Amino acid sequence: MKPTSYRNNHDKTDPLTLFSRLYKEHLKASALELPGACCLSTAGLDGFPNARYVSLKEVKKEGLLITGSTSSIKGIEIESSNKVALTFWWPDIEYQVRIQGLASKIPGKLADRLFRERPLEARIVSLISRQSEEINYPESLEKELEAARINHEKKGVRRPENWGGYFVKPLRMEFLQFKSSRLHVRKFYQVHNNEWTFSFLQP
Repeated sequence: MKPTSYRNNHDKTDPLTLFSRLYKEHLKASALELPGACCLSTAGLDGFPNARYVSLKEVKKEGLLITGSTSSIKGIEIESSNKVALTFWWPDIEYQVRIQGLASKIPGKLADRLFRERPLEARIVSLISRQSEEINYPESLEKELEAARINHEKKGVRRPENWGGYFVKPLRMEFLQFKSSRLHVRKFYQVHNNEWTFSFLQP
């Protein structure tokens, strides 16, 4: 799906371009240690929505890129239904961004590159952690981590098969710009018949 045109003329800005510009402004202004943090929501297998924070890695033409364990609960839920949502809260530039879209796995070569860019400790944890599984004694992971650290510090850490990422291809994007008057400006973009449509929403 490659939206290329608009059904009305109020705002012809491509929403991904707008997102990229605002995200750069946020990164410049933010004092947060993890400025790329965003809330990923998935459809739970039990009917309840599931939400957790993840880190936005890149914004590409294929969509917004996030990484993590593909065998975790979020990975299992995305496998069951790839309809997901991302929510961003940027108080430093007074914006909230809400995105609904479709998640698809990133290619293996891209996953390899992103995995190599992670700190060594994070790579080792990804190797030993069976994310979301129950554990009787969290302390047991400390011993496993130390053993893996000694084993892999010199020879490096290969990407586990269950570590990868997803492109989230937006189908709906809402940009809420906060105003002190409380008359917040809400720009809403939606794909319809392979076109981006645009409208303002009431605050």
